[in-house]
Amino acid sequence: MSGSAGSLDGRVAVVTGGASGIGAACARLLAARGARLVVADMNEAGAEAVARETGGTAMHLDVCDEASIEAVAARTEAEVGPAEILVTSAGIVQPPLPPEELPMELFDRVVAVNLRGTYLSARAFAQHMLPRRKGAIVTISSITAERATPLHAYAPTKAAVTNLTAGLAAEWGRAGIRVNTIEPGYTRTPALQDQIDRGYRDPTLLEENSALGRLVEPDEIARAAAFLVSDEAAAITGIALPVDCGYFTAGGWAPYGGVRKRGG
Repeated sequence: MSGSAGSLDGRVAVVTGGASGIGAACARLLAARGARLVVADMNEAGAEAVARETGGTAMHLDVCDEASIEAVAARTEAEVGPAEILVTSAGIVQPPLPPEELPMELFDRVVAVNLRGTYLSARAFAQHMLPRRKGAIVTISSITAERATPLHAYAPTKAAVTNLTAGLAAEWGRAGIRVNTIEPGYTRTPALQDQIDRGYRDPTLLEENSALGRLVEPDEIARAAAFLVSDEAAAITGIALPVDCGYFTAGGWAPYGGVRKRGG
């Protein structure tokens, strides 16, 4: 793919939450397209495994700790090179509990990781991108940003990430930095599988409430991220891109018995 518009040859790319799930899929694909990769995660063993697989560099990162994020940004600049790409995939989920049963400690933790961590990560790396007037940031939101759900901490943080992304895109656009978000549908990640195993999610319902009748795969989110950070998306900034197997488009069919089954 070298030399094509989608090539990332030689560009330094940082993926937060890169040890597993969507983050790991993004890390693998960005590296496959030529990026010089930094895999940043609290899970050091997982980050090191992905880094070994991709020829990248693993760094410990706690997105709740401003000093930790600033240190990773500085270390990336010093040891790997000028970061041109950032994917903020670090995030946590929650069980669909009623508000009166949702511990405030968990609520605060979800806000700290999903919203504050995304903001701090974008801010830290943009500070290095701004003087160079070049960069592409992709945040990871969720389809729950756009719909009411019983996820009273997670969904509001994702709605905030979608809104934050648009604001940062306008803020930094004249400095040559593009900022977009992906809103994944229900994606076959270890985090979702854990929710299924605990009985918090019914995979059949997740599949049935989509036009394509299946879950999203992590590499499908990665392909969207790789597009958005590439030169092929040079005129795209401030968007929220659903990658949801048609969850949004199928939702209105539920009162009519759901999306029609098609043989073949």
